[in-house]
Amino acid sequence: MTADKTVHTGLCHCGAVRFEATLSDGFETIRRCTCSYCRVRGAVAVSVEIGGIRFLQGEDQLTSYRFNTGSAQHFFCSHCGIYTHHQRRSVPNQYGVNVACLDGVSPFDFREVPVLDGVNHPKDNAGRAVLAGTLRFIPAA
Repeated sequence: MTADKTVHTGLCHCGAVRFEATLSDGFETIRRCTCSYCRVRGAVAVSVEIGGIRFLQGEDQLTSYRFNTGSAQHFFCSHCGIYTHHQRRSVPNQYGVNVACLDGVSPFDFREVPVLDGVNHPKDNAGRAVLAGTLRFIPAA
């Protein structure tokens, strides 16, 4: 399968932050995570290489949050609070982008989303990413 380098436009809930994201490998990298922060946030993310996000407006409206090791940086709209993306701890040359922010995409478009074990993070686990499970969405009839 060839990499899908399609550019997707996206925005936060209030529209203050607008961007374009070039996905690293289409939607093949969708995932959720079980770390304390991602578990509470609950977003489905997809990978974008550093340099693969271009802000169309509102980059100055973003605020960020770091915790624990401070390696990952999570970005939010300072107006509506929506998480747009984060710089990944496990792969620092990538961002994780919130698929719900991408135009025409919903986390419910994916019947199965891999859930990675972020409690035992690859950086703390000899570089091994471990699948914790699979989140399934089964639409009602």
